[in-house]
Amino acid sequence: MTGRLQLSVQAQDFDIEEEYRYLRNNNSESGAVVTFLGQVRDFNLGEDVSELELEHYPGMTESVLQKLLEEADKRWVINRAKIIHRVGALGASDKIVWVAVASAHRGDAFKACEFLIDALKTQAPFWKKERSSQGERWLDARDSDQDKARQWMANDDS
Repeated sequence: MTGRLQLSVQAQDFDIEEEYRYLRNNNSESGAVVTFLGQVRDFNLGEDVSELELEHYPGMTESVLQKLLEEADKRWVINRAKIIHRVGALGASDKIVWVAVASAHRGDAFKACEFLIDALKTQAPFWKKERSSQGERWLDARDSDQDKARQWMANDDS
C-alpha cells in the first residue's frame, strides 16, 4: 500500500525496523516519529494466558481504520502514519498492533498516535478470545478504553 496514511490487517508478523524506515522516509520533513507497539501478555484478569485469538470483519475493519487515520490527519499535522493490526492465533509476547505517526513536531505526533490507538481499541471491529488453563473467554472493551475514546471524540479541537 502506498501513500502517507497506510494500514494493514494481517496474520503475519511484521518487522518494526522496516516499518520505522517507512515512517522516516529518509528525509528531514519529520522532526518526530512516535510509535506504539501492543503485544500479547501472558496474563490477564488474574489468569495466565496461553494464546490470544483475534478475529475481524474483513472490509469493515479496514474501512474503520482508514477513517481513523483520516480523522487524525484532519486534527493534527501528519507527514506519515501507519496502523498494522494482526489477526489469528497469537502467543505470549507476539506483536498485535503497531501505530506510528511521523510529524514535523512531537506534539502532533504524540497526540495523533495516542488518538489512533485509543479510538482503534473501541471502534475497530476486532474480537479477542483468550485461552488459559481455566478455559476460553471472549474479551469486552474495558471501561477505561471506552472513557478515553469518548474524551477524544468530545474534544475535537485537538
